[in-house]
Amino acid sequence: MSTTVPPSHVAVSARGVTKTYGSGSNQVTALNAVGLDIRAGEFTAIMGASGSGKSTLLHSLAGLDSIDSGTIVVEGVDITQLSDSQLTTLRRDRIGFVFQSFNLLPMLTAKENILLPLELAGRKVDEQWFGMLVQRFGLAERLGHRPSQLSGGQIQRVALTRALVTRPAVIFADEPTGNLDSASTEAVLSFLRESVDVLGHTVVMVTHEDDAAHRADRILRMHDGRIVADEYIGQKAVQAQ
Repeated sequence: MSTTVPPSHVAVSARGVTKTYGSGSNQVTALNAVGLDIRAGEFTAIMGASGSGKSTLLHSLAGLDSIDSGTIVVEGVDITQLSDSQLTTLRRDRIGFVFQSFNLLPMLTAKENILLPLELAGRKVDEQWFGMLVQRFGLAERLGHRPSQLSGGQIQRVALTRALVTRPAVIFADEPTGNLDSASTEAVLSFLRESVDVLGHTVVMVTHEDDAAHRADRILRMHDGRIVADEYIGQKAVQAQ
């Protein structure tokens, strides 16, 4: 099931996306002809049991995993038609990704980790944008600290800021609260919600937690590689009609 929305409001779309692992009797269909549209400026949560395909879908939409068939379009670009170098550039410039394991480099400070995507891209730092992000996410006093000197919540906030610093079109988050305590979980979910409501980003988050999912505008539920439920919640439910 999918909700069709006007093309001008679509940030990410997928059509007939299929992905399998293994072969013969060991073959597993992770994604089974998935189709969906994700509107710009919305917070979408993807839920499902382990093995339902939710993380595979997220990684495929973000261009981190290849697919067997179908098309995925991000901000008007069919990423399934890009070369490896073109895909790397698109991910670096237009996509932010927040991993459950944070993926910060331990030898770098918080500031150096945040600015790493810009350094790799050879882009200048927008000091105003950077300053606004670190203030909003409460990191201004922690920029000189390495990951080992930060709490779990602070580390995840660094990862979120790193995902935002390039001004991506879409932020993908894979179980971003999976390793956090309740206070840090609340902080991270508030930051994701704020990045949509205040900063205007599009967020797509995989989670297994109902409380986390209900912070989103829309919940997609997956089972056996298919989207089996698609629900708008809150004010966006009216706008989606």
